[in-house]
Amino acid sequence: MDTKELLKKVRKIEIKTRRLSDNLFGGEYHSAFKGKGMTFSEVRQYYFGDDVRNIDWNVTARYNEPFVKVFEEERELTLMLLVDISGSEIFGSTKQFKNEIITEIAATLAFSALQNNDKIGLALFTDQIELYIPPKKGKPHVLRIIRELIEFQPKSKKTNIEQALQFLANVQKKKAIAFVISDFITDENYESALKIAAKKHDLTGIRIYDEREEQIPNLGVIFAEDEETGETIAVDTTSKKVRANYSKFYIEKVSFFQESFRKSGAGIMNCRVDESYVKKLMNYFKQRA
Repeated sequence: MDTKELLKKVRKIEIKTRRLSDNLFGGEYHSAFKGKGMTFSEVRQYYFGDDVRNIDWNVTARYNEPFVKVFEEERELTLMLLVDISGSEIFGSTKQFKNEIITEIAATLAFSALQNNDKIGLALFTDQIELYIPPKKGKPHVLRIIRELIEFQPKSKKTNIEQALQFLANVQKKKAIAFVISDFITDENYESALKIAAKKHDLTGIRIYDEREEQIPNLGVIFAEDEETGETIAVDTTSKKVRANYSKFYIEKVSFFQESFRKSGAGIMNCRVDESYVKKLMNYFKQRA
């Protein structure tokens, strides 16, 4: 991809996702993810309906009329995006691939955090940490994150979610808002690391999937290539047993993802490629608020 085409793609994603974060997600994100606490800001005159517990009695006595203390939320939060860029993400049976939706969701979250003056960090992972961008504020920083999401070429095609979660626990010492964005379809050895990470951070798993991954249609004998291993095998999709075994495998993977995240106290979100991730994010933020 040449520089001109890359910048065009970055700009397109920026316009779409920044509009979403400005008009829809900014306030919802702020409400869903609270800061460290409340810090004193100023005093002002008491108005009917103010909480009497906030009356500043020293100032009230001095001016012989009631004044209340005003507090502001002390945010200074960090958003960490852990994004799966393994081979299985390069798949899509509709208009977009899974990795394209992942990029848009990550960009929307990043701009929402930017609007709230939070730091944003990024870790791209396969079965290793392919790229780490430390948390930082500012629009140029977010645009760099989007560029890397679009053009980064990983060394590996495999997946290791456990390693990504361990990396988060090691690199982010203070509590952070963390999103793990993956299809969660090829790896299930992450339960222990998930418990540790979720205990320390405000963690959410976003599962991105395509409708064609849910079940195999009857298409006769087809040749399927595993995007992560490169192995090609012949699959007889006319066989009910083959289709049933695949459905069982898929359901087990999804169940493991959902149960593991719930047990650890982390949030979950499921988003199909052809569904509106905007509605999914809005509903998730509102549930948390």
